[in-house]
Amino acid sequence: MQASQRTQMSGSVHGLYNQQMQQVEQYYAPYNVLKNVCKDSRSPGMQFCFQAQDEQFFTLDSSPATDYVVNDSPPALSVSSNRSPFSPQCSQSYMSDMHHSSDNTCGSPLSGCSGIDDGDLRHVLRELENKLLGPESDTDDCCSCSLNDVVSKPSSVTKWNRVLDMAPSLNLKELLDACAEAVSDDISTAEVLMNVLEQRVSVSGEPMERLGAYVLEGLRARLLSSGSIIYKKLKCKEPTSSELLSYMQVIYNMCPYYKFAYMSANVVIREAMMNENRIHIIDFQIAQGSQWMFLLHDLARRPGGPPFVRITGVDDAESVYARGGGLQLVGERLADIAKSYGVPFEFHGAALSGCEVQLENLRVGHGEALAVNFPYMLHHMPDESVSTINHRDRLLRLVKSLSPKIVTLVEQESNTNTAPFLPRFRETFDYYTAMFESIDAARPRDDKERINAEEHCVARDIVNIIACEGADRVERHELFGKWRLRLKMAGFTPCQLSPSVGETINDMLKEYSPNYRFAESEGALYLGWKNRALATSSAWR
Repeated sequence: MQASQRTQMSGSVHGLYNQQMQQVEQYYAPYNVLKNVCKDSRSPGMQFCFQAQDEQFFTLDSSPATDYVVNDSPPALSVSSNRSPFSPQCSQSYMSDMHHSSDNTCGSPLSGCSGIDDGDLRHVLRELENKLLGPESDTDDCCSCSLNDVVSKPSSVTKWNRVLDMAPSLNLKELLDACAEAVSDDISTAEVLMNVLEQRVSVSGEPMERLGAYVLEGLRARLLSSGSIIYKKLKCKEPTSSELLSYMQVIYNMCPYYKFAYMSANVVIREAMMNENRIHIIDFQIAQGSQWMFLLHDLARRPGGPPFVRITGVDDAESVYARGGGLQLVGERLADIAKSYGVPFEFHGAALSGCEVQLENLRVGHGEALAVNFPYMLHHMPDESVSTINHRDRLLRLVKSLSPKIVTLVEQESNTNTAPFLPRFRETFDYYTAMFESIDAARPRDDKERINAEEHCVARDIVNIIACEGADRVERHELFGKWRLRLKMAGFTPCQLSPSVGETINDMLKEYSPNYRFAESEGALYLGWKNRALATSSAWR
């Protein structure tokens, strides 16, 4: 594809960027970065060693590091040991260990060293060092370094001049990584690299090119301190054309991530409520309420007749765009469905963010069996690294005080909450590389619905993670190990999942690419693409 065509195809995102940036072009936001990356080796044969990575964590202690071994037999995987069966350890992209710092150059007992496929970051950076400094240069064998360290021998000006000289020969991943470092170290170099990247990315190209287009916007927004503006502008709202499905529905149909959340939680709740006559479900991100249409159908067929069901739908008032209206529309739809199935039903809408929810908003009644659902929601809650109130843990303790019969949690398996910028950038790139590859398997690259869905429902999260800090950064993912510790500290105990949960997910995955992988370990279900875990589902009481 010619450079001019690529630039035109990226116009929808870049046009939005240019419109929003005119008033903030005089501001820059360089940040200090974490620079060291450890090396690990990959297991031989058909088995791969996956090691979850930990990050700085304020409230809870990190768990000890051991390894998982996962047999490569998609879509179901057998798992041994007690770590995440999918992790960035052997993913197609590289990433930095979250515990490395200038004072901890070789990691810590809490850190996991990244093993890297697709060329191995250490090898790539050593080759780049040789290109820039000559073959006589050397680095410490204990840890491989970031680009900033590799070329640290010359002066800063000379270093970045050499990077610019090498830019045309760098692959897209290396170029984006160099640009991320330059954003924090040398603004003029970053601007030049962004101009080079502009010709290398495309919203209708290969997965790496598409991801690169949105990562580039995130880096630009960070440079101009404008990430919050773009994040608020990009929303999964309904398109104006009646010929297109909603962007969220497109994502739902293309990939199994939402179905994984809905189906696993529904099976857990249905089994937990098997003998209950009055059920109250609190959904902390009800969106359009589609999840509960399926559960109402299942409850209607229960032997002895359906129970009474009350649903409290909690959702941020800003999520109106995802429904085409307020929560009353969700209640009306669900009431109609329940009536058609013969299920006694009541709905209560609470248009609040999780930070605003108090006990009185949930209207828990006596004699109800309570189920609480957290679908891809808790990572939006600020924790102790953002707010002294620590809403993330506060909400968990509030829910525990209600004595729920079951709590379901589904979250992205990613490590971006408290990580410094550069490790967070690499983790984000690694995670979304796998996601974009999975989307690529479902829709043609020039598919307009796919392009719109990626721009409005995926790009906004990428921009927020890369460009924003503090309270403006609302996409703050944690690995399952951290969620497990948070829930235990709040008083919850994990629930053993029945075989029917896994069977349901396996049946669902038959509709998708065989590159989706599914595994169960430590009481959690893991959904991944190839060897990268992308989501987990678990149950608690």
